[in-house]
Amino acid sequence: MSVYTRIGRAELESFLSNYHAGQLCDYEGIQSGIENTNYFVNTTSGKFVLTIFEHHTKEELPFFLGLTAFLSEHEIPCAHPKADNSGAYLGELKGKPAALVAKLAGKSLEQPRDNHCRSVGQVLAKLHNVGQQFPQTRDNPRGPHWWHETAKKLDGHLTAADQELLVNELDYQKQFRFSHLPRGIIHADLFRDNVLFSGDALGGLIDFYYACTDILLFDLAITVNDWCLNKKFSLDTDLTSAMTSAYMQTRPLGQDEIEAWPVMLRAAALRFWLSRLYDKHFPRPGEMTHTHDPDVLKHVLIHHRNLEDVSLQAVQAT
Repeated sequence: MSVYTRIGRAELESFLSNYHAGQLCDYEGIQSGIENTNYFVNTTSGKFVLTIFEHHTKEELPFFLGLTAFLSEHEIPCAHPKADNSGAYLGELKGKPAALVAKLAGKSLEQPRDNHCRSVGQVLAKLHNVGQQFPQTRDNPRGPHWWHETAKKLDGHLTAADQELLVNELDYQKQFRFSHLPRGIIHADLFRDNVLFSGDALGGLIDFYYACTDILLFDLAITVNDWCLNKKFSLDTDLTSAMTSAYMQTRPLGQDEIEAWPVMLRAAALRFWLSRLYDKHFPRPGEMTHTHDPDVLKHVLIHHRNLEDVSLQAVQAT
């Protein structure tokens, strides 16, 4: 959510005139995140988040906006997009697709506790269940094919040790496809900065612009790898147990999923190590930019690779 597209007050007021959103009071750019341009927008009728899409096409975006509207209407706490005066969720600002959504209460957490992880595990499982009813599908644009294509682009930019680790893990992951595992709508990026809390109350999920149709267990692994991490880049037992047990109470995992867990943890770490490496070595210009340290996910991946047993004992101890 860096600021790549700068907008003036008059431009924003013109955009807002297409909505029943009141008069503009003030606005400011949002620095966290890396994909789209985002602004907090305050008007006389409420608080909103304006997103200007930097990469997605007009053809892609109805999936995301329709999905968040659907999930919100089915009691998943996420921001419902605001329709303009013609009833459309998608608009245009400075020649780019743009959307206005209600601002959710709360803020992201730096150091989650057990109760926070339980809430996230529960809502993620509920999202997976509700998502089964969503009529549209979308292939994961950052699946295994993207991993290999991105690795080619990074060739020559990495240290010898990192290059060896990357090639070795890609070869390992080739052995697994898990086409038999349950699939459906996944968030695909449910890191701590994409969940808002007001105290101990979960306020909502944000940034669904990686959402797609993929293996549900992969989504849980992505989430655990961030929320349950300790300072040694390993998974905290209590936090992992809290999240996975809460998840299973809403969507029990099958034996095939439990057996696939160690590979999924590695796959989830690999996917985000690659994306952070790409952002580091091929940065995009922006007025305010924020990138994540790729070494964090590298260390997570190394930790998972070094463990002989990364079983889901914590999940089974419901």
